[in-house]
Amino acid sequence: MAADISFVGAGPGASDLITVRGARLLRHADVVIFAGSLVDRKLVQLYAARADVYDSAGMTLSEVISVMLDTLAAGRTVVRLHTGDPCIYGAIQEQMEALDRLGIEYQVVPGVTSAFAAAASLRQELTLPELSQTDIFTRIEGRTPVPERERLSEIARIGATLVIYLSVGMVEKVVEQLLEGAYTAATPAAVVCRASWDDEQIIHGTLADIAGLVREAGIDRQALIIVGDVLAARREGLKAKSLLYDGGFSHGFREGVVA
Repeated sequence: MAADISFVGAGPGASDLITVRGARLLRHADVVIFAGSLVDRKLVQLYAARADVYDSAGMTLSEVISVMLDTLAAGRTVVRLHTGDPCIYGAIQEQMEALDRLGIEYQVVPGVTSAFAAAASLRQELTLPELSQTDIFTRIEGRTPVPERERLSEIARIGATLVIYLSVGMVEKVVEQLLEGAYTAATPAAVVCRASWDDEQIIHGTLADIAGLVREAGIDRQALIIVGDVLAARREGLKAKSLLYDGGFSHGFREGVVA
């Protein structure tokens, strides 16, 4: 779908983790409004050298929409550049709602969210047979509340792999609530700070010690907390392997052979 306004996911940090489509739109954009508190300015300079650039870190919603409208009125195109994938904690719904009210077309271009960059850095699959087949992306309540049914202590009852955004500054509270559910002090945990950036930090631990390790490292923002038994697989080995490549398993593309 062609549109003069594009919401684009910048990816988790590294400039070459933006999608091909996102990079193309940036190169041809006349105006770029980027989340300067999280998106690396070098990425904007690399792909959008010809554009007029606005840093939205100090802007309000009405100011962002005003820049978009002025850009359209001048017959120009605009890219609204968000960190990671714009559809996860991206605050784009309110922007799209404003454009919908005005009858203005736009498109949304997905990006690589930091959860997958963090998993890649950990060299860890987040779903493993007989351990976890469910990943939950969530956050703890802070200045932004969460529904009562989605409190970490409630979600923790499932025992799935958790990827916890926007919560490392309250890591002690995160641990406290997780221990009210299916996890124990021995449950593996990891924190990846600034996944895919040059200054990326990785901390491995358990729910017993991860909070202290995070504090010792001085990490208080731009980090993901990942919790679950899958994190033990690299140390302890796989409990079970996928059937997909098992020689005795038949599927639509291959007949299994019984040994």
